[in-house]
Amino acid sequence: MLSIAIPKGSLEEQTLLLFAQADMEIKSEARGYNPRCVDPRIGKVKILRPQEIPTYVADGYFDLGISGQDCIAEAAAEVVEVADMPYAKTGVGVMRLVIAVPEKSLVASPEDIAPGSRITTEFPNLTRTYFAERGIDVNVFYSFGATEAKVPEIMDAVVDLTETGETLRRNRLKIIGEIMTSTTKLIANAASWADPTKKQAIEEVKTLLTGVIEARGRVLITMNVAEDRLDDVVAALPALKFPTVAKLYRRHDEDTHLYSVETVVDKSTVNVLIPQLKTKGATDILEMPIAKIVR
Repeated sequence: MLSIAIPKGSLEEQTLLLFAQADMEIKSEARGYNPRCVDPRIGKVKILRPQEIPTYVADGYFDLGISGQDCIAEAAAEVVEVADMPYAKTGVGVMRLVIAVPEKSLVASPEDIAPGSRITTEFPNLTRTYFAERGIDVNVFYSFGATEAKVPEIMDAVVDLTETGETLRRNRLKIIGEIMTSTTKLIANAASWADPTKKQAIEEVKTLLTGVIEARGRVLITMNVAEDRLDDVVAALPALKFPTVAKLYRRHDEDTHLYSVETVVDKSTVNVLIPQLKTKGATDILEMPIAKIVR
């Protein structure tokens, strides 16, 4: 059985939702740090700070973990990146590690930051490396939280992770540079990945989780189409690969063959697409949610 560490904090709610949608629900009492997973492949679950997870996975305390690419890089953790899982607190999951200064500052780029400036961050290693590569001598201070609040009274600039930049703007900060982009990763311990039995279980967990992410924002539509209208309808479909077309049973008193057509489309386009399909001759159109897409 596998052991897994999942992130506490901003990613926690979406991670628990992901596991539930993958039919691997993680159940926990209020403020519980030792939840259990209903899936038989997962024997132990811990909820930990995402910054800690890469190191614990690399050191063998867990077979699997979920953490940000930023945390993996900050810890320089030697782990196996099993899958990219682009999700975050509010969006599709592309985060940015950025440099920000007070909005009224004359500093417009990282190169404008004066030597000796004070930088506050939860990513001191990445920050030091970034400025050292540019020959800018700054003083980096580790932040234990409320990073934006320290500027400008205590610190001159901040290096912080952001999804939309809204929190920085609310604190009257402007972004002047970007250190890296980051997405959520499913990571594995190298020894666990080398174990054939554990690797198979890890691959199965990966398939279920990425299948849910792949299905998000998409729906399945099915319809019936007369043979003489089939080409027009199929041409209008933005198929995931190719639409599935199957000939339906025809009674002896019917003079036209009917076909069943189904395909996967983006949810955001379906309200425009369905009327178009009806105009082109599709009938009995059904729209259905998708739980997983496994390629």
